[in-house]
Amino acid sequence: MTTPLRIVIIDDHSIFRSGLRADLDDTVDVVGEAADVPSAVAMIAETKPDVVLLDVHLPGADGEFGSGGEAVLREALPLAPDTRYLALSVSDAAEDVVRVIRAGARGYITKGASGAEVSAGVRAVAAGDAVFSPRLAGFVLDAFGAVTGEIAARPDELDRLSAREQEVMRLIARGYSYKEVAADLFISVKTVETHVSAVLRKLQLSSRHELTAWASARRLL
Repeated sequence: MTTPLRIVIIDDHSIFRSGLRADLDDTVDVVGEAADVPSAVAMIAETKPDVVLLDVHLPGADGEFGSGGEAVLREALPLAPDTRYLALSVSDAAEDVVRVIRAGARGYITKGASGAEVSAGVRAVAAGDAVFSPRLAGFVLDAFGAVTGEIAARPDELDRLSAREQEVMRLIARGYSYKEVAADLFISVKTVETHVSAVLRKLQLSSRHELTAWASARRLL
């Protein structure tokens, strides 16, 4: 049996922490909780978890980093360099997303996500992937596209994909779920899965995360 990932939940609402803890699956093990910046930093330094679920807005920041989440990242990253951070917030404001990612978080999901989705996000971040709720990925790609460098898409690359496959590719690369793509394009989830498999095969990519990087570098989003 795989050892559960050790996580810490940082949020200033105890009811939310309790509810989230109950909803997470058995692939994660909550080893600590904290409600403000100082206690969060102390908890992370003590437990050195695999992943921290970090609320963006927390009390106890020193004023330089107004959101609180950024203050935790600034202070805790040097104390537990192997720990990864997944922002979990009610806010889907572009500035909140970009600021916390710039500070060092590996992903950002909103509190509307289910326990299963949060657990999956924890596993993905622990494995080194970036994780974003649908439509939030665009904020990050817009903010960081200039630094990642642009590559013009060769005509033959896009010619490999049908018009429908290109539509699916763009939505998946932006962080939409299969269900949301299906609803947006008025097709079945099974059809979306088929198109995604074809896109990955034709572009010689192995995951949707590689697809996002590929599309972002070519400014296809």
